[in-house]
Parts: sequence; C-alpha cells; structure tokens
Amino acid sequence: MKGLCKFIMKLMGWKGVYEGMPDVPKCIIIGVPHTSAWDFVISWLYYTSAGRTANILIKKEFFFWPLGYFVKKMGGLPIDRSRGANVIRQTIHTINELDYIHLAMTPEGTRAFTKKWKAGFHIIARETGIPVYLGSFDWGRKIISTGELFELTDDATADINRMKAYYREKGIKGKFPENFCTDPQ
Repeated sequence: MKGLCKFIMKLMGWKGVYEGMPDVPKCIIIGVPHTSAWDFVISWLYYTSAGRTANILIKKEFFFWPLGYFVKKMGGLPIDRSRGANVIRQTIHTINELDYIHLAMTPEGTRAFTKKWKAGFHIIARETGIPVYLGSFDWGRKIISTGELFELTDDATADINRMKAYYREKGIKGKFPENFCTDPQ
C-alpha cells in the first residue's frame, strides 16, 4: 500500500516530506490549510505512503455498513456531534483509551474562510499531555509534511497566533487560497 500511495501522490504532482514525522505513539497533527475536501485525500495518501495511520474524527452517522468498514480502515474515529454532545470530552476519552493515535485536526473547523480558528486541539493536547505537530498540505508547491513539534503554552489564543505566523512565514497556500486566513485572532 505504501508504494501505491507514493505512486499516486507522484502522479498527482505531490511530494511528501517524511523527515521529522512524529515518532511517538500519540500526538495531534494540525492539518492546515483546510480549504478543500481533497486535503483529506492528499493527507491520507501521504500518511499511508509512510506506512502509518492518521486518525480523523468523523460523525458517528458515517459508521454504517458497508461504509463504516472503510471509514475505520482509513483511520476514522466515530464522534457524536449531536446537540449536547461534548466532542472535546469524547476525544480526550478516545485518546486515553488507545495505545496509538496520530489525530489529524484542522483548527479552521471549516473549508470556508474563517478568521477565528478553534482551540479544541489545544484543550485536548493539554488535557492528555500529547504533543502537537504543525502539518501542512501546501497546494502552491504541492508539498505535504507533518511539520515540526509545536510547544503549547497556557494561552490558546497566543499559541494559535504563533501557529498562524508559522504558516504565513512559510507561504503555505490552500487549494482555494481565498479561504485560508492567517491573520491574528
């Protein structure tokens, strides 16, 4: 599967950067910019081509037969997003229950333009003690990477602004650049 995924990425014009991939059993990988559903496809091909599994949170309604089988195989973890459900609490519980999880999260929370990124990843990482890595799928250069370790502080807003500055300085572009905002919160 690794070779096939590398081949497909190459056909699509993408290059994966594999140096510095997280070598820990549990972590959060920030996936930015999230401007297209294709971001999932590219990131799945990349992580699979490295012989690893990245996990993503998916509405529990997608886990019906036969689709649920494939969603799980691709790293999907069911999450209850119904009214009143606490997604952060569920995610913390899931992380604590598993021996291995590389959870891909998009703090933008949407593929549409948004200036305010969500801090759920920050709460989850701080509560579980797992590290955060700054990943990116750069559609401008067609380079994908898991990025580098990002040290969190007690200030989620300041950390998000540092993350935005990191992506801005690297010149990362989304598939739809107009939907990617790195302006401070």
